[in-house]
Amino acid sequence: MKEIIRLDNIRRNFSVGSETVHALRGVSFVVTEGEFVTIMGTSGSGKSTLLNTLGCLDTPTAGDYYLDGHSVRTMGRNERATLRNRKIGFVFQNYNLLAKTTAIENVELPLMYNSAYSSARRRQKAIEALRAVGLGDRLNHKSNQMSGGQMQRVAIARALVNDPAVILADEATGNLDTRTSFEILVLFQSLHAQGRTIIFVTHNPELSQYSSRNIVLRDGRVVSDTPNPCILSAADALAALPRQDD
Repeated sequence: MKEIIRLDNIRRNFSVGSETVHALRGVSFVVTEGEFVTIMGTSGSGKSTLLNTLGCLDTPTAGDYYLDGHSVRTMGRNERATLRNRKIGFVFQNYNLLAKTTAIENVELPLMYNSAYSSARRRQKAIEALRAVGLGDRLNHKSNQMSGGQMQRVAIARALVNDPAVILADEATGNLDTRTSFEILVLFQSLHAQGRTIIFVTHNPELSQYSSRNIVLRDGRVVSDTPNPCILSAADALAALPRQDD
């Protein structure tokens, strides 16, 4: 299988006053095309630092990071920004939508930085992405006209619109109630079934049951990296939940 992500002995140190904080201590792993990986860890495990590294928002102190065959550590800030825009679709806990713009306009945003797309093509791609996440009837709704689950679907559509090499989700169900969280998990599992590569960063170990592989961090190190031989169905879990009017 094609390698999408390769981390080789990644270290990230920060200076805090006179002390050096070792946030990542030799992290190595490979993610291949079509995997659905959860990365878990408690506060202080290095999870956020790893997320920033994977997202090309920060560069490691030492080690090598390859994203879809491109060496990230040797890149300048502008090169990393371009690679990030082309190769990564982000989904955030707080959605990060523009409040006074429509769903279409929010989803179009990543394409605004890609001169290969005309305005008509941007709109077409945004509509296709929104329909793919079940929001074909919310194209012109603004954020204040949508529920939390609908806003997260808009965020997922925005992550998909550039056809990225990997979808990087940061606590993507953290702000949602149980039923809506499973609805979003159903969508992620559907994207995985379509061949999408997904990295889902979370502090919730329950979510590891719904992915194909689980990586656990502790004190800046990978302490376990295991495949999930029995992936649970989020759709089955959703169907088993009591209805809200019961």
